Amino acid sequence: MNNELAGVIVTFLLTIILAIPLGHYIAKVFKGERTILDFMNPLERLIFKVCGIDPRKGMNWKEFLKAMLTINLLWFVYGFFMLIFQDKLPLNPDGNPGQTPDLAFNSIVSFVTNTNLQDYSGESGATYLTQLFVFTFLQFTSAATGIACMIALFNGLKEKTTNNLGNFWSIFVKSITRLLLPLSLVLAIILAFNGTPTSFDGKDTITTLQGDTVQVSRGPAAAMIAIKQIGTNGGGYFGANSAHPFENPNYLTNIAELVSIVLISMASIFALGFYLNKKRFAYVIFGVMSLFFVLFCINNLYFEMKGNPEISRMGIDQKIGSMEGKELRFGAASTAYWSVITTSTSNGSVNGMHDSLMPLSGGIVILDMMINALYGGVGVGILNYFIFIIIAVFISGLMVGRTPEFMGHKVEAREVKIAALVTLVCAFLIKGGTALAAYIFVHHPNLDWAVKPSAWLNNPGYHGFSEMLYQYTSSTANNGSGFEGLADNNPFWNISAGIVMMLARFIPIIGPVAIVGLLANKKYIPESSGTLKTDSITFGVMTLSVIVIITALSYFPPMALGPIAEYLSMHK
Repeated sequence: MNNELAGVIVTFLLTIILAIPLGHYIAKVFKGERTILDFMNPLERLIFKVCGIDPRKGMNWKEFLKAMLTINLLWFVYGFFMLIFQDKLPLNPDGNPGQTPDLAFNSIVSFVTNTNLQDYSGESGATYLTQLFVFTFLQFTSAATGIACMIALFNGLKEKTTNNLGNFWSIFVKSITRLLLPLSLVLAIILAFNGTPTSFDGKDTITTLQGDTVQVSRGPAAAMIAIKQIGTNGGGYFGANSAHPFENPNYLTNIAELVSIVLISMASIFALGFYLNKKRFAYVIFGVMSLFFVLFCINNLYFEMKGNPEISRMGIDQKIGSMEGKELRFGAASTAYWSVITTSTSNGSVNGMHDSLMPLSGGIVILDMMINALYGGVGVGILNYFIFIIIAVFISGLMVGRTPEFMGHKVEAREVKIAALVTLVCAFLIKGGTALAAYIFVHHPNLDWAVKPSAWLNNPGYHGFSEMLYQYTSSTANNGSGFEGLADNNPFWNISAGIVMMLARFIPIIGPVAIVGLLANKKYIPESSGTLKTDSITFGVMTLSVIVIITALSYFPPMALGPIAEYLSMHK
C-alpha cells in the first residue's frame, strides 16, 4: 500500500515538474517567439498555401467562432458517412460491420466534441480505417479546436483594447504541428516499445494457459492511444480502454499515460501566466484547481484502498483494497488516482471500471465532471474556469458596491448573462436528461424499443440511478467515461447523449469566447486603489466559493438520490 501511494505522489509531482516548462513553451509558440520546433514552418506554410489561408489575418470573436463551427460541421458530416459505410471500405481485416445511423451519430458527435463516449466496443465496432482516419484524426482536431479557443481567450485578455482574437486557422494548425503531434509521438514510442500493437494485421489466434483458443485483436493502436491521452480525448482503441493489457501493458506505461492525460491542461494554466505576464494570477488558478483535485484524490484513495464494507462483513481479507473492476498490475490506489485525473480533465479513459468504484468514489468522479474546470480538457478547461471567474468578479463587485472590472475592462450585464446561461445550460442538460431517462425507466419500462427501458440498468436502486446520472454528466462534461452497467447502445441513449454532447461542447466554448471578445473591445480602465486584485489569495478563495456554491445548489439533489443514498444504505 505504501508503494502504491508513493507511486501516486511521484506521478503527480512529475506532472507538475513537466507542466511548468511546457507551459512556457506553449506561451512562446503562440506569441510567435522562436522555439525548438521552428523547423515545422515550411510544412505550416504549405498547409496555409494549399488551403488558401492567410495566417496573419486577424479575426474578431464572431469570425473566430464562425471558422471553428464551420470546420467542425464538415468533420461531422465526413465522419458520419465513414462510420456507416466502414464495412465497405478497405483496412477491415476482421470484417467489422458498419455502424447503425443512431450509433454513428453518437460516435461522430462524441469524437468531434472531444468527448469520446463509446457506445460501441473499440476493436469490434470500428475498422482500422475509421480508427485512424476518423477517430484518431478527430482526436487531434478536437483537441486543437479547444487549444485555439483558449489562445483566443488569452489574446483577448492580453491587449488593452482589441477586436482581434487571432487567426483560428493559424492557431489550430500550430496546435497540432508544434504541440499535439510531437508529444503524441513520444508517448506512442513509449507504448510501442512496451508491447502496444502497431501493426495492420488482423486478429491473432493464441492458446491460453488454460488451453483455450481465443482470437486477440490487434492493429495500429499505439498512435491512437497516444493522442487519446495527450489531447484529453479518452476514447479507447480496445473496449476495455486503458484497463486492456495492450493499451496499458505495465506500470511504466500507466505512469506515462497518467502524466499525459493532464499534462497540457495543467501546462495551459502556467502558459496563461507566461502569455499575459501575470504569473501570480496563474498560480492562484492552479492553487484553486489543485486544492479540489487533491481533496478528491484523498477521498478516492481512502475508500478504494479501504475496501468494500459488504465484503468485509463476509470475513474476506481486503488488504490490497477494493479490487472489483481493477487490474492487479496497477492496484487500487492507481485506479483511484486515475479516476480523479480522468474526470478532472475531459479525458474519460479508465484503467479500471468506474461502475465498480465505492459509492463516494463514484460520487466524487461525477462531481468532478459537474464542476468540469479542475484542469479540464485541453484548452477548454480554462474556458470553463473563466466562467467561474466572471461570476466571482460580478459578485465581488456587488459586495464592494462598484462596477466589477476584470483585466481593465468593465464586466457588465451582457457578460454576466452569458456566463449565467452557460452554467444553467450545463445543469439543465445533466438534470433534465437524467430526469427524462428515470421517468421512462419507471413509467414506461416495457416500451417496444430495440432495448426496453427495463433492460437499461445492470444494477437496481440507487446505483442504477447513478448509472443514468453518470451518462449525462459525462456527456455534458465532454468526458466520455461511463458506469458501464448501463446498456447504452440503443437509439434513446445514442441520440439523447449525442444531442447533450453537442450542446455541452459548443455553448461553453461560444460563451467564454464571446465574453472575452466583448470585454476586449471595451475601453481599457487603468488599475486604481479600488480595482479588484484577481491575483490575490482572497480572489482565489472567492472563486473557490463560487464553484462550491454553484455546484452544491445545482447538483446536490441528484447526488443525494444516487451516490450519497447508496453510501448510506451500505452503512446503516
